[in-house]
Amino acid sequence: MKAMPWNWTCLLSHLLMVGMGSSTLLPRQPPPPSQKRSFITFRGEPAEGFNHLVVDERTGHIYLGAVNRIYKLSSDLKVLVTHQTGPDEDNPKCYPPRIVQTCHEPLTTTNNVNKMLLIDYKENRLIACGSLYQGICKLLRLEDLFKLGEPFHKKEHYLSGVNESGSVFGVIVSYSNLDDKLFIATAVDGKPEYFPTISSRKLTKNSEADGMFAYVFHDEFVASMIKIPSDTFTVIPDFDIYYVYGFSSGNFVYFLTLQPEMVSPPGSTTKEQVYTSKLVRLCKEDTAFNSYVEVPIGCERSGVEYRLLQAAYLSKAGAVLARTLGVRPEDDLLFTVFSKGQKRKMKSLDESALCIFILKQINDRIKERLQSCYRGEGTLDLAWLKVKDIPCSSALLTIDDNFCGLDMNAPLGVSEMVRGIPVFTEDRDRMTSVIAYVYKNHSLAFVGTKSGKLKKIFTCRLPGISPCWRSRPWRAAPTPKPELIPVRRRQLQKELPFHCYPHLLYPHAPLPQYINSLAPIP
Repeated sequence: MKAMPWNWTCLLSHLLMVGMGSSTLLPRQPPPPSQKRSFITFRGEPAEGFNHLVVDERTGHIYLGAVNRIYKLSSDLKVLVTHQTGPDEDNPKCYPPRIVQTCHEPLTTTNNVNKMLLIDYKENRLIACGSLYQGICKLLRLEDLFKLGEPFHKKEHYLSGVNESGSVFGVIVSYSNLDDKLFIATAVDGKPEYFPTISSRKLTKNSEADGMFAYVFHDEFVASMIKIPSDTFTVIPDFDIYYVYGFSSGNFVYFLTLQPEMVSPPGSTTKEQVYTSKLVRLCKEDTAFNSYVEVPIGCERSGVEYRLLQAAYLSKAGAVLARTLGVRPEDDLLFTVFSKGQKRKMKSLDESALCIFILKQINDRIKERLQSCYRGEGTLDLAWLKVKDIPCSSALLTIDDNFCGLDMNAPLGVSEMVRGIPVFTEDRDRMTSVIAYVYKNHSLAFVGTKSGKLKKIFTCRLPGISPCWRSRPWRAAPTPKPELIPVRRRQLQKELPFHCYPHLLYPHAPLPQYINSLAPIP
């Protein structure tokens, strides 16, 4: 990721304005209440909320997905273009949507909530998916938000579902001489017959091509997707997979999820439902999804388990932290925020932890599991997909770091949880978002909290795995409207005047309650 010559950070808050003060390597007292801090802000319409935000790394232009609108803003938050996406007459029970065939359900004026916003750099377009018409997507020209295409006449065109708070995450895999792929993962909201929980789609050069969003591969028996079996809902009626984060690294695409499962408490023969966090991995080139593997992840500190994933961000280790962790500076680290969760609810408690995962260690654990399964040891251990335990089958083959599976022993689950390294814990003001990057060989992490505070954690050394420095948090007065606020870098840190890419704080709601995500400009 290249450093960008901008010295400000964009922060988007949902019903809460986040402010930051200056800080140095040691905590500094906050300014007196009488001292005013002014920010350039962008406010949407009173009735609309902000959902997603991306920034064009080439121009600095900001694309903002809101309720019923897509905005294009300049880097100083001036409105350049607005594209209307709703409201319109609809009913969530209309399948196919009424724009395809007559619907006999009563129609009402329905908002279009932005569910996903991605920049397709190769074709200079924006992919904007909403909640209207079973979750169809528009392809908009970056320059002026002109609609290039809006596929809706096939069932594979319904990508994001009608649940306004359901989670959707997309990852684009680009090729120099071929059409790109879109890996998309979504909560199905009890409609597995309509939506695969995860799939790979074609991104054709022509935005109006018949094959846009078609499955990368599809025949009578195999397709580039995984659906939740109907039998799963007989065991867990409210089962769904909530996607919190997604990224690509090396030959793989990854998604981080929250999902319910049935477990037996120690000493009990009965099972109860709990929520757990899992990482899902797929090979980029796997068209049959035989490489699907999921592994539980979590964090523990001082005997306290943190199991509900709130947010995540992929970054590099940097030279200083790499020496502590025994990895290379260029190795990928996954910075994650977990909360201490309640058993039967996704509602998070205030206790939370910032934890680091070494991606190579997760991949090594997956490789060990693949090797043991192909030796015929254990079962596939993926209860939601395979209601009955299916034993692993033995096969003589070499499984290396890039093994992408066969049509046996797949999909596969890992039973043993991979534990992250706890870096910092917060007991009262739950952390809800995270971002990290390397500056002058040091790894810096920023976390946002439930109350709208922003904290900086300087992971230069980890004695007993704890941060060596933490900034004093800052918070501006709450505002009743969504706002987009650029904050100059010098307000964040005067004695380390670094130049690096901007970062974005935007709300993301994969669960019934809002969970903020702190994400970077690519």
